[in-house]
Amino acid sequence: MTMSLDLWPIGNCQVSALIDTCGQFVWGCVPRVDGDPFFSALVGGAEPTSGLWAIDLEERESTSQHYLRNTPILVTRHRDANGGEIEIVDFCPYFRSNGRSYRPVAFARIVRPLAGSPRIRVRLRPTCAWGGDCATMAGGSNHIRYLSETMTLRLTTNAPVGIVAEERSFRLEQPHYFFLGPDESFVGDLAATLDQMLAATTAEWRGWVRGLAIPVEWQDVVIRSAITLKLCQHEETGAIVAALTTSIPEHAGSQRNWDYRYCWIRDAYYTVQALNRLGALDVLEGYLAYLRNIVDSAKGGHIQPLYGVLGEATLEEGEATALTGYRGMGPVRIGNAAYSQVQHDAYGQIVLSNTQGFLDQRLLRLSGKADFEALEKVGERAWQLFDQPDAGLWELRTRQSVHTYSAAMCWAACDRLANVAQALGLAERQTFWNERASAIRERIESAAWRTESQRMSATFSGDDLDASVIQLLDLRFLTPDDPRFTSTLAAIEVGLRRGSHMLRYATEDDFGLPETAFNVCTFWLIEALHLTGRSEEARALYEEMLTRRTQAGLLSEDIDPVTGELWGNYPQTYSLVGLINCAVLLSKPWNSVR
Repeated sequence: MTMSLDLWPIGNCQVSALIDTCGQFVWGCVPRVDGDPFFSALVGGAEPTSGLWAIDLEERESTSQHYLRNTPILVTRHRDANGGEIEIVDFCPYFRSNGRSYRPVAFARIVRPLAGSPRIRVRLRPTCAWGGDCATMAGGSNHIRYLSETMTLRLTTNAPVGIVAEERSFRLEQPHYFFLGPDESFVGDLAATLDQMLAATTAEWRGWVRGLAIPVEWQDVVIRSAITLKLCQHEETGAIVAALTTSIPEHAGSQRNWDYRYCWIRDAYYTVQALNRLGALDVLEGYLAYLRNIVDSAKGGHIQPLYGVLGEATLEEGEATALTGYRGMGPVRIGNAAYSQVQHDAYGQIVLSNTQGFLDQRLLRLSGKADFEALEKVGERAWQLFDQPDAGLWELRTRQSVHTYSAAMCWAACDRLANVAQALGLAERQTFWNERASAIRERIESAAWRTESQRMSATFSGDDLDASVIQLLDLRFLTPDDPRFTSTLAAIEVGLRRGSHMLRYATEDDFGLPETAFNVCTFWLIEALHLTGRSEEARALYEEMLTRRTQAGLLSEDIDPVTGELWGNYPQTYSLVGLINCAVLLSKPWNSVR
């Protein structure tokens, strides 16, 4: 099988899996998103034969797939050459039980015969220790155990265990149930319990979606993106990972293979910003709890660009040599050395993420003066560092500059702290932070503006084009009618736009010239086009981006502007944020249709 990113995520905010268009599990880590890949075929080479879980229909002729409405529960239907047909329902249990969130390290599959006399073969071939073999033990009449140092998993099933273990084919004459979970006896009737879990999981997700405030147009796009963003949150701690995968190259053979299964302060800010626009406050509340612990641990000092989902500060980068990579394009990296970088924009994003916590009366925990005082330490760092060199949001590994985007984020930290102080009735602190914001603004306006080229430079030292400067609009640093913004946008379009797509930058970095466009930058362009009066062009560009999505309705990080092929880690939160934000911005209002 040749790998592609046409994949369907399932999950429960503890674990997740990616399922290909043949209905095979090809990626999934345990005991959580940043763990050991039990399913690793996605990065297992050009023609992987392990790290997968397939339920094959003999003489399969066609396959169709869809999610159960408003859930991440996948239904795959196979039809064979003789009229036989089966249905596979894949999900990770997720619902409230006994006052707690039930989200086990578990994957459930229900296989039903629909027509004819279908014959199936089950191939469960996990990997352990990053691509190695798992010790397998047939543990009894209804289960098989898979032993690894990370976690022993048990497959409980009402299918014939010996036939499953030996991957023999058999006729499917009744529904078969598979529960791959913790190494403990399955309590209760397997079929009845999994049916109950499926019903409860369906109700849980539909209840969550029902609480979203969505635009009237592109509802399916927004709902699917929101569900998938929620899957990227590790509910136990509130951390939000940048993507569910590691080491999908940014383009073919690029070596730009990174592990995105960690919580970037920047990416998580954009995620909660998008979900806040839909009223998904549970994700915000969980993430704010995570951030409070990060800020406490920093004790007023350096804050990293990213942390582990449990708040781990050290994320040493290494390579999994037993896995040869997506389509054989290694390396497969574990960890991310960017944790040790200096990226000053993080201080702004922490403040921006927290601001709503002081202002939104719907929240269960409204932030108060003590939280503000803790946040002021972050603002102090922003004030000290706004005009100092850093690696920037694109995480350049071999050089540093004073980046306009980072400086603007530091300005936003001070500006929003003034807003919070006003809300808390702290007039003196409001004045204090307003003065600092004004000072940073003056410095940026003088250091980044280039009179000769009539544009804002991406760095204080050069005259660089970078899509991130478009974000000066979203931050409210510049307004849509500011001549400096319109001339900058025009320059960025000329220099970075490639047809319907946007590059991050068009200069050489640590790995040469970038060859693919960065999807979120295209969404930034769409927002800017709309806000500067080019709404029809913005809508057309958005509609075109929708055609680039996978069958699951999702996007990865990057896209080849020539072929339209998706590259980079998947599903990527930045890209899903763009889908949501542009739909909210461009949609006609509800009162136009009701």
